[in-house]
Amino acid sequence: MDPARNGHIAAWQAALHSIDTPTDAQPDLKRSDVWDGTDDALDSEVWKTFHPWRKGPYQMGSLHIDTEWRSDWKWDRLKPALEPLSGRRCLDVGCGNGYHLWRMLGNGAETAIGLDPFLLYVHQFFAVHKRIPLPGISVLPLGAEAIRSGLNFDTVFSMGVLYHAKDPLAHLRLLKEALRPGGQLVLETITIPEPLGPVLHPEGRYAQMRNVSAIPTVPTLLAWIQESGFHKAYEVDTTTTSLEEQRSTEWMTFHSLENFLDPEDQTKTIEGHPAPQRTIVMAIC
Repeated sequence: MDPARNGHIAAWQAALHSIDTPTDAQPDLKRSDVWDGTDDALDSEVWKTFHPWRKGPYQMGSLHIDTEWRSDWKWDRLKPALEPLSGRRCLDVGCGNGYHLWRMLGNGAETAIGLDPFLLYVHQFFAVHKRIPLPGISVLPLGAEAIRSGLNFDTVFSMGVLYHAKDPLAHLRLLKEALRPGGQLVLETITIPEPLGPVLHPEGRYAQMRNVSAIPTVPTLLAWIQESGFHKAYEVDTTTTSLEEQRSTEWMTFHSLENFLDPEDQTKTIEGHPAPQRTIVMAIC
């Protein structure tokens, strides 16, 4: 977090300093757009200092932060399969700005901790936390490699991370290290249809992403999870990502999914690979 290591930190810190913490607000963490509980008139330019906003949405006072991803749709797909979060300690590896952490807290989690190495997203979390200064929630500027055994979380989430891992099984074993015996794994990743499997190793880019190492079929993914020491692994949902779920907005003005698909055939990426479908899997440690 040393400003000497990142030229943007000074601007992010100045923006954070200008954000006021409301008094007597009643935030609503069950809403799809996590709400700080106020209708305060906030300066959109301050909040756009943290552009691009990828995970959300959020309602901070008068500002509706319409993020690139409708992350609430993913939450709605996984929530029915979650073990009740009341009183549980949750970890989200690769949490981005922490949107899903707020939803965990809103569903009764005692603690919701996120790991993300990208400092912009960590500062986005800090900005939201200034408006919703609740205890029990934090984002640490760390990657999955920071996990050590004995953490004993009740629920561990890894969403949108596995396909970036050079060694998927090593990532899964790290997640297992973070869980208590009997704890629940919630994993979401890109998969490919079974006829194209068992694993796609994209050469070059996948949907314009440079660092995609391995995309399995669902059966291969379940086999990886079981090989890593989990049991009772099962598929909860597989959904092809739509242009309504991931898109450019005024809060994320760069290219998005529409630009990553073949304009003549949206079942394929512009590189000719199958378009992203995302699978949610649950397992027990």
